[in-house]
Amino acid sequence: MLSLFILQNFKQMKQSLILVVFMLGFLPKNNAQEAYKLYNSKGKEVKFSKMLKELSDADVVFFGELHNNSLCHWMELQVLESLFENNKNISVGAEMFEADDQLIVDEYFDGDYKTSNFEKEVKLWDNYKTDYKPLLEFSKDNNLKFVATNVPRRYASMVSSGGLEILDKLSSEAKSYFAPLPIAFDSEVPVYKEMMEMDMGHGGAHMNMENFAKAQAIKDATMAYFISENLKSGAPFIHFNGEFHSKLHSGIIWHLNKYKPGLKIVTISTQEADTLDFDSNYSDQGDFILVIPTDMAKSY
Repeated sequence: MLSLFILQNFKQMKQSLILVVFMLGFLPKNNAQEAYKLYNSKGKEVKFSKMLKELSDADVVFFGELHNNSLCHWMELQVLESLFENNKNISVGAEMFEADDQLIVDEYFDGDYKTSNFEKEVKLWDNYKTDYKPLLEFSKDNNLKFVATNVPRRYASMVSSGGLEILDKLSSEAKSYFAPLPIAFDSEVPVYKEMMEMDMGHGGAHMNMENFAKAQAIKDATMAYFISENLKSGAPFIHFNGEFHSKLHSGIIWHLNKYKPGLKIVTISTQEADTLDFDSNYSDQGDFILVIPTDMAKSY
């Protein structure tokens, strides 16, 4: 029996060794570039565990993503899973889900209907299945509160055309899907100032750039409001959004500080670059900087 056991295990070890050698044959002959680097805002490279400790102590964590970057989405899931391991009471929110779909999200999490039906009824981004479904399904499987924080896009479109004043005439039900009026707006807030100064080219020659920025503000204010309404004491709320919405501790955070002053907020900013070295321009972008090569795989 002993000889048979040794023989069987030798065969398994031999197969594993062959597999390892086979895989090594496909590795680059030269040193491959690292997949990413993490820095703090001062430019010091930090380990994931160090960043996680600070995220775990925050009231709100903003992960500013690049929407089509596959490694960025992988990192989002790592952060979510690790935060959950540290605190089972965390809450999750995302720009990619609109407030008028909250009821459907809640019913899906309660197990009231099939995944296929859910995915037909909710307004999902084209890259949902590859990039955001893992976040939502992890939250569902672990009974986490998942908040659809973004304003329904039709209202942002209205603001882009007619300014924030156009929201006043909407019904009470419609107003329940975005932040309470009046929506605060300051053209000197860095991200709005940047938008107003954008060169939109010939196609945007007749665009009202102030209304363009105000459409961003209704998104930011709404996300901030629904985050503030769903905070739990002693547990982080992690929010996934495009990098522009939370960079410079601006955008969503500017509004959140009005709704709930004094929160401990920690941000992750994602940057793509030809080199993974820290650039001084990253310093103000976030508390932690995730730097990814520009040639990293894209989901679209």
